[in-house]
Amino acid sequence: MKKEKVILVDCDGVLLDWLYAFEVWMMHQGFEVKDKNVYEVDKRYGISKKQKETLVRFFNESAAIGFIPPLRDAIYYVKKLHEKHGYVFHCVTSLSVDPNAQELRKMNIEKLFGKGIFEKFVFLDTGADKDEELAKYKDTGCWWVEDKPENALVGQELGLDPILVAHEHNNGYDIPRFWRWKEIYELITGE
Repeated sequence: MKKEKVILVDCDGVLLDWLYAFEVWMMHQGFEVKDKNVYEVDKRYGISKKQKETLVRFFNESAAIGFIPPLRDAIYYVKKLHEKHGYVFHCVTSLSVDPNAQELRKMNIEKLFGKGIFEKFVFLDTGADKDEELAKYKDTGCWWVEDKPENALVGQELGLDPILVAHEHNNGYDIPRFWRWKEIYELITGE
């Protein structure tokens, strides 16, 4: 594995707009957003942490997981990184250990981005840490595109080159942070 060929990516909040899809699903379940200014689901909806864990797992293992829309301009620039520059992507996502949920996630990504771009999918349990999986790429210098600062920092400590996809919840970290995949594309390619 060389930095020139492999880009590691998270999925939710990086490739796909999980929060939007989750909000639509929660609305159908009868929940209202109580505080749009916070990212944590329990605080956002005014529910307990236990209820949050149950609802997030239920959503991640529902059919809805196969229909999450892309995040911003991700499709165009991920495809361009692959087609023009020969990058392949390894997706490391804390989704679920349920094989049906995993298959729906894979089908959704391949439907949106195309087959062959994602060389590898690593599915971890809902909310699981990515430390152990990222350690397999230790000192490779691979790009690591993530939206959670904690995961980006783990990658940095392991010798990866982290990039944060910007959201309101991930301000104030000393890691390159971009709203658009266009900016990520420019950083990676130097174009």
